[in-house]
Amino acid sequence: MDTPLTVPDPAGATELSCDVLVVGGGTAGTMAALTAAERGARVLLLEKAHVRHSGALAMGMDGVNNAVVPGRAEPDDYVAEITRANDGLVDQSTVRQTATRGFAMVQRLESYGVKFEKDEHGEYAVRQVHRSGSYVLPMPEGKDVKKVLYRQLRRREMRERIRIENRVMPVRVLTHPEDGRAVGVAGFHTRTGEFVIVRAGAVILATGACGRLGLPASGYLYGTYENPTNAGDGYAMAYHAGAALTGIECFQVNPLIKDYNGPACAYVANPFGGYQVNRHGERFVESDYWSGQMMAEFAAELASDRGPVYLKLSHLPEETVGAVESILHTTERPTRGTFHEGRGHDYRTHDVEMHISEIGLCGGHSASGVRVDAHARTTVPRLYAAGDLASVPHNYMIGAFVFGDLAGEDAAKYTAYEGELDARQVLDAHELVYRPLRNPSGPPQPQVEYKLRRFVNDYVAPPKTGAKLSLAVEAFDRMSREIAGMGARTAHELMRCAEVSFIRDCAEMAARASLARTESRWGLYHERLDHPERDDEGWLHHLDLRKSPSGAMEFTARPVEPYVVPVPEFAPPGGPERHLGEVELVPVATAGPREAVPAARPADTALTGVKGPEAEDPAATAASARLLELLGLVEDSPGLDVLGPYLEDADPAVRAAAVTALGETAPAGTGPALAARLRDGSPRVRAAAAAALRELVEVLPAEPVLGEALRKALGVPDPAVRAAALDVLRALRLGDAPLYAAALADAEVDVRVGAVRALVSVDAVEELARAAADPAREVRVAVARGLAAVRDPRPGPLAPLLDDTDPLVGGAALGALAGAGCPPEYAARAAGALGAPAWQVRAGAATALRAAPAALAVPALAPVLADGNADVRKAAVLSLLAHRDDPAARAALAGAADDPDADVRAYAARAAQAVH
Repeated sequence: MDTPLTVPDPAGATELSCDVLVVGGGTAGTMAALTAAERGARVLLLEKAHVRHSGALAMGMDGVNNAVVPGRAEPDDYVAEITRANDGLVDQSTVRQTATRGFAMVQRLESYGVKFEKDEHGEYAVRQVHRSGSYVLPMPEGKDVKKVLYRQLRRREMRERIRIENRVMPVRVLTHPEDGRAVGVAGFHTRTGEFVIVRAGAVILATGACGRLGLPASGYLYGTYENPTNAGDGYAMAYHAGAALTGIECFQVNPLIKDYNGPACAYVANPFGGYQVNRHGERFVESDYWSGQMMAEFAAELASDRGPVYLKLSHLPEETVGAVESILHTTERPTRGTFHEGRGHDYRTHDVEMHISEIGLCGGHSASGVRVDAHARTTVPRLYAAGDLASVPHNYMIGAFVFGDLAGEDAAKYTAYEGELDARQVLDAHELVYRPLRNPSGPPQPQVEYKLRRFVNDYVAPPKTGAKLSLAVEAFDRMSREIAGMGARTAHELMRCAEVSFIRDCAEMAARASLARTESRWGLYHERLDHPERDDEGWLHHLDLRKSPSGAMEFTARPVEPYVVPVPEFAPPGGPERHLGEVELVPVATAGPREAVPAARPADTALTGVKGPEAEDPAATAASARLLELLGLVEDSPGLDVLGPYLEDADPAVRAAAVTALGETAPAGTGPALAARLRDGSPRVRAAAAAALRELVEVLPAEPVLGEALRKALGVPDPAVRAAALDVLRALRLGDAPLYAAALADAEVDVRVGAVRALVSVDAVEELARAAADPAREVRVAVARGLAAVRDPRPGPLAPLLDDTDPLVGGAALGALAGAGCPPEYAARAAGALGAPAWQVRAGAATALRAAPAALAVPALAPVLADGNADVRKAAVLSLLAHRDDPAARAALAGAADDPDADVRAYAARAAQAVH
């Protein structure tokens, strides 16, 4: 039987020292540590789990929502877009950092081995998901992002400067008693329970969102939309350190799959042709950015007789559905496929029913977080915040990396604090951590947390009212005493109890901030039924909250800084800050005016919790001694000389593990070694080698020996190996047209599609055209699109595909004319195809006319605005927009302003905006 944990003596704490302390090993924290170390600082990275698989990024990422790639988007347009999405309440200087530094960050990540989707010519394949701005950069193989970052942390030169302490959880930032600057943290080890104190020259908080605030509809404490380990730790630590937080009344609410707390992944599905519809199949979202306003429209549609709401995928062809499944079922949520299978649902026959998530606090997806400037500095000297914790609206993954980089760069100038620590702060932190051990039979954490978060759902979730929010404040104040009485026996339980205290702090901040802002703003994020209108004159201000010297939560209305990029819809009034002080609660003890003195409360009233503990059933796994030996080597980033014997081991499991280790450490010679394993006798080893080569393709040197090994792999009977070899040859520019053309004779469709992409990369038009007769539809579609993607496209080679009997091929060929050119003879063919029975052909024909002479295109397109298919009408509107200088095109677009489809209406309105 394990020895019970005892309360340690605070005087015997384990003490650590560093120049830069990074709290949180996720997206922003990893980048902050790398940058600070590169600038010469001694870095200590604390993570309450394990950096290798911690944070919201641990399960991978399916795409970047805010890639401002030169030639595809402009920084000023992005800043304006975010300003509109956040209803004008933006410090544009911070958003502009992401806009201007984001592309360099994409390139930096790529140099590490993070993979972003590219076209055949190696250009970033940025997609347009919203109606304005092309910012979405897919990551089809983004499941390994965290592994790539961990590999950087474990590089030899980084290990000399970055010390990683896993399983250490800070609970309070320690500040200097005289000037208030951050000088370290106090916390504990989540496995041993030992008390830990760190002295630091600067502290960077990168602890993520408060994802465990509202309670999911399932009732599961950890079934949240956001990473459930992100319990608001950084919000609470920053608050108690004296830092200002801002926008805490602006909640995060997301669309998700009904009964499955995972994202619906519209950012993934929309570029493939998916979209959101009501039960009648109509697109209904008017808002042009995923924002609170969009969520308000979503919630209204869901509550109307037009609900339920769906992510529509059932209209897509098999090959597209397969591509969507390969991303959605392996990256964001690997259990998603299992969920749909259990329901008997298939994207080919069922659209995905959507719902609304619980509320949370998140700067990266809404606006609520610790106030920071353009260098990630908080209002506390030497304390920084980055990632979802920082209030930089809609900053997402790239913004988290950018602000982690900014924080690391600025913090690196400080050296370790050598002075005395404030004893009172240390003892307060010690008490917060260990008080549950003094009451081991007290209410367990799951019961108390469930009750706390039920109050959040009942009283804080929008739509909000002053009365419900006041009840919430009273409930959270009352629960402070219940939280203080929680019991624990293990270090893990101590961690969970500390997290409940953080959740309570965040819940009170959310309720009080929502009370303080007496207007409605951000759509569903802050909808006040008792103050239903937006008040720009009085409330185009940031609402900052901080802890007063007396310990109360007080507020300040801070004017928005003058815009760097003008946005006509908003005019910040400027002026001085308004100190609001403590928020006043609405009387809620009785219904109506009080007419009598309240009765005394009985002395023996007891508080009870709600039962609902969740048992953990960890599964044990066995490994051979050889595997364990290999895994032990990986932490030291071994060279190929050390891993070589394992690559040749008789056991395929050991060889596969060695291939995976190569992918994690990537020593010199990795490319040829992996390519050699493509010819391994074991399918498991070959699959691992193919996956590792694809993952590392951006960082492998394009050396002849690798090219030769890949060419040999094209003769392997395994089609997955041949497809991988082609992809890597194309990406590294190690192949040529004859090699790729030979692969067009491969028996496997996926290999032939890969050959088409490879031929596009070398602009081999003649060879591509020969593949137009391929028996597989997928190949012919790829050829059609490829002929428009070569550097000097011409319509002639597309001619054979225009008459293809398969509607997907014909539609793709017609659509390709928009990029290849649509002279009069082809415009006539496109106009004739507008009457085809298949909607895909009609949509392609309408798209083709975008590149045709206006005199031919406009008369043909105008009647298409009455087509029964919304996708066809949308294609017609987009083509008419290209001809909007023509009065007849503008007249036709004006008639589409009342279309039942929201996308068609929105794009038609662009013509009027362009005129004005």
